[in-house]
Amino acid sequence: MTPSREICVSALLFAVAACALPAHAQKYPAKPIRIIVPFAPGGPNDILARLVGQRLAEAWGQQVIVDNRPGASTMIGSDLAAKAAPDGYTLLMVSTSTAVNPSLQAKVPYDTLRDFAPVIQLVSSPNVLVTNPSLPVRSVRELVALARARPNEIAYGSGGVGTATHLGGALLCQLAKVSMTHVPYKGDSPASIDLIGGQIAWMFGTILPIMPHIKTGKMRAIAVSSTTRGPSLADVPAVAETLPQFEATSWYGIFTQAAVPPDIVAQLNGELARIITAPEMRDRLARDGTESVGNTPEQFAAYFKASMEKWGRVIKEAGIKIE
Repeated sequence: MTPSREICVSALLFAVAACALPAHAQKYPAKPIRIIVPFAPGGPNDILARLVGQRLAEAWGQQVIVDNRPGASTMIGSDLAAKAAPDGYTLLMVSTSTAVNPSLQAKVPYDTLRDFAPVIQLVSSPNVLVTNPSLPVRSVRELVALARARPNEIAYGSGGVGTATHLGGALLCQLAKVSMTHVPYKGDSPASIDLIGGQIAWMFGTILPIMPHIKTGKMRAIAVSSTTRGPSLADVPAVAETLPQFEATSWYGIFTQAAVPPDIVAQLNGELARIITAPEMRDRLARDGTESVGNTPEQFAAYFKASMEKWGRVIKEAGIKIE
């Protein structure tokens, strides 16, 4: 074989080998990234995924597709993500629901700790304990006193069984050692409507949709669910000021598959942390009462596991079940 022919054959073999490389061996990212949101469009998970996805697409020059797959308490979308190719191109938006499903559901079609790799916790957001203005309480202490005087007569609402707003109410009852009646709704919006109408006495609600009702006086804010007061409601005390062990914030993060190469997880974490902690993003989220986090995969893994254990205990003690 002549030298020139040897060079041509070598070049051809190299080209064939390069085409045969698996996706993760190519420079990442080399194709569009999908973020599965296991909720319907319009909620906080969806809004945050689109907000972050847009900036990720701008930074990497690859399309980021938000794929809403609601249903079965987030298990439909989560199962789809768990079974996706472990190449770093399918991400999953996760929240408190992801952490509580193993304790709440009779059967989960994936192993939450084994099948997923935590990438990053994006944000943390306190909920607000709001009451109907006709309820004769202006503090957590007064609410607890009323509940003790009228066991099981005080009704509180939530966005559904096992949601963060439900679990916050259950934890409050446990720590205060009182009995109140939980009324689950299909989302926070119908619960808010009934709170304004007086069908329920109080609820935990997310800051963004609740704030207009607070400002118009249709709801009274008496506490926030974070351990300290927040800038958006600086005059509203934390539940923890009355019940020191109380903390029930909502949080949102990103998972991918457990078998995704660690270097890709690290690359995703670094870029997402940069996006979520950028001054403009931090300020925008703060205006909505949400705090940027942007921690490491290891920190998020520890936080997620602690969340699973904490809410598992609350669910067991309260006897919470999906009907």
